[in-house]
Amino acid sequence: MRSDTTERAPLALKIATGAALLFLHFPLLIVILYAFTTEEASFTFPPPGLTTQWFGEILNREDFWEALSLSLRVAAAATVIALILGTLTAAAIYRSKFFGREAFSLMVILPIALPGIVTGIALRSAIGLSGLGFTYWTIVIGHATFCVVTVYNNVIARLRRTSQSQIEASMDLGASTFQTFRYIILPNIATALLAGGMLAFALSFDEIIVTTFTAGQQQTLPIWIYSQLSRPRDRPVTNVAALFVIAATLIPILVAYRFTRDTVE
Repeated sequence: MRSDTTERAPLALKIATGAALLFLHFPLLIVILYAFTTEEASFTFPPPGLTTQWFGEILNREDFWEALSLSLRVAAAATVIALILGTLTAAAIYRSKFFGREAFSLMVILPIALPGIVTGIALRSAIGLSGLGFTYWTIVIGHATFCVVTVYNNVIARLRRTSQSQIEASMDLGASTFQTFRYIILPNIATALLAGGMLAFALSFDEIIVTTFTAGQQQTLPIWIYSQLSRPRDRPVTNVAALFVIAATLIPILVAYRFTRDTVE
């Protein structure tokens, strides 16, 4: 007989979970709080007052808009590349059996497993040896190396849960490879593509380590924020800029989580 009761978690486990969440998110709460402080250089607690004047000030900063625009353009391009390459790679790994397939799969996910500084140094060395200058595209290539992994992981996991009989039936009924992909495979992996794309965009938008090695003199928003930390009187403005980064990364992650969770359930 099935029981409808659910075992409750022990109180100690609930307290530990709450403490862990507070520890992880407390720095974000500090950033949000001091984005509204009335003092320029003071970090006294509690803040002497609250104001929204720094939001108006940052909107008039041309350097902020340039950095934000570059971050958005890089994240968008890296996400598109990741969606194409990640999907094609996942399809090839799933559909084909060849010598070294597992080793090839490991090489695909390796960039996200390596420390960012290792990837950054490797990319900078490769760019330097090739004689290319550091441009917008070198940042995109650097970000695409790890964004591809997020799409690949999502798509191949979904393909493994897709019924092979649907694909075989489509081919038996005379559908071409493109028609099978469009009408059978794509609807099944659509939410995985959306989730992978959202995660890739979020990772690219707030990336700083790899960007530092591939940007040259250009400044994405995270690098701009980092450079502002040496200016005490710009701290409230810097905190406001950090809010943009938090929003631009948190929202895609929540959307990706929602679609992934619904699929699992």
